[in-house]
Amino acid sequence: MPTISLRFKNNTIGTYDLQPGQSLTIGRLDDNDIIIENLAVSGRHAKIDTVGEGYLLTDLQSKNGCFVNEKLVASHWLNHGDKVSIGKHILEFAFKSGEPRPPAPATDQRDQTMVMDTGDYRDMLSKCGAADRLASAVGKPVGVLSYLAGGEGEFELTRKLVKIGKDANSDIRVSGLTIGQTAATISKRPNGYVLSYVAGLSKPKVNGKAVKQSVALNEFDVIEIGALKLQFFTKE
Repeated sequence: MPTISLRFKNNTIGTYDLQPGQSLTIGRLDDNDIIIENLAVSGRHAKIDTVGEGYLLTDLQSKNGCFVNEKLVASHWLNHGDKVSIGKHILEFAFKSGEPRPPAPATDQRDQTMVMDTGDYRDMLSKCGAADRLASAVGKPVGVLSYLAGGEGEFELTRKLVKIGKDANSDIRVSGLTIGQTAATISKRPNGYVLSYVAGLSKPKVNGKAVKQSVALNEFDVIEIGALKLQFFTKE
């Protein structure tokens, strides 16, 4: 498992392991997983999610932004040795010695890092209100999940990453002894939406077939996780 090392002025003040299926929140408030006590850091500044074999850093509309290797980003798939600057602190992402590393993805398998200058970044936040709603801001089709069982109504996939599971912080909650805290995720990729199995004895199913890793979602696919049943489609 990879490790996050928190540093300040060349001193390591904390290390954090990323467990499979785990998310880490970063910020100034005491309920974050990684707490940075500095006024330049927002209460909830950023988060790191495990998505399949990858690790996604997302800025949470922070006031001063996140920088990866000195470039301002809204989201970024982390690589070994990446240095994330938050305020005056550095978080270094690294795999342990001898640990297998996931292969580098092809450009059509993951979003490219979103890099903007500070002016563009502030303007985007003021107009859109959230970095993870960029797709709707530029008029691209938005994915929608319609409840067939286990709930009512619809859930729009306006975020870059949506978590499904029995954890209280999941975007879509589903209960059951065999359901993982984060059972699955749905991520927005350049070519559409991808559902990934994360953890739990009950693997998600798409059109009745178990998903062992990841699968691209197509119009009107039916997703099942425990008692939850959803149908996927897109709308303008």
